[in-house]
Amino acid sequence: MTHDVIVASVDTPLKDVVALLISRRVSGMPVVDAGRVVGVISEADLLTKQYATATEAPSGPLAFTSRRHRSDERRDARTAGQAMTTPALSVGPDASLSEAARLMIERRVNRLPVIDGERLVGIVTRADVIKTYLRPDGELADAIRSDVLADAMWLDPADFSVRVVDGVVHLAGKVERRSTAGLLRDMVLRTPGVVGASFTLHWELDDREPRPESSDYVPALGLH
Repeated sequence: MTHDVIVASVDTPLKDVVALLISRRVSGMPVVDAGRVVGVISEADLLTKQYATATEAPSGPLAFTSRRHRSDERRDARTAGQAMTTPALSVGPDASLSEAARLMIERRVNRLPVIDGERLVGIVTRADVIKTYLRPDGELADAIRSDVLADAMWLDPADFSVRVVDGVVHLAGKVERRSTAGLLRDMVLRTPGVVGASFTLHWELDDREPRPESSDYVPALGLH
């Protein structure tokens, strides 16, 4: 995330909001009230105001609908608080990049304030998410060995071959259970910066299928 967050207050005039967006080369920012994030103001909100201003207001019974009321609010907005989108969609500091990306896609937003309790500690944008694909291959390989194999899975990295080429992870090794191989696969693919992955994982016990009762049963060596 970006720690140096540009913010507007609910009383910031829209002209000043536009000046900030242009001078700081951002497309949106959180809106705060007494230090608490209450919304987000973006170029899309300003375009909505421009559209509402240019659109002829309906007359007659339609003038009293809630849609007309919202249109009037946007058209008459003079401050960030009046034009912002609220409530602000946000994430906590421990949220994963995958979770942030999912929220951005599902909710069609370009940025997420990062809030710890009620305190704004940063902001994560789509650019922040895709920047992870620039991680060097060596750094990704180290992350797979330490963060995934050793710390998360409690596996010995020495038992695996980890190779990364252009962000694509090539992982080979042996685990005890097939379910472990599946979990390992998912965690590698969720590692920030991984573009793709191929796996050559063997397991001794296929714990996803009922085990035959035959006395001469020998666990098969799986290939994933």
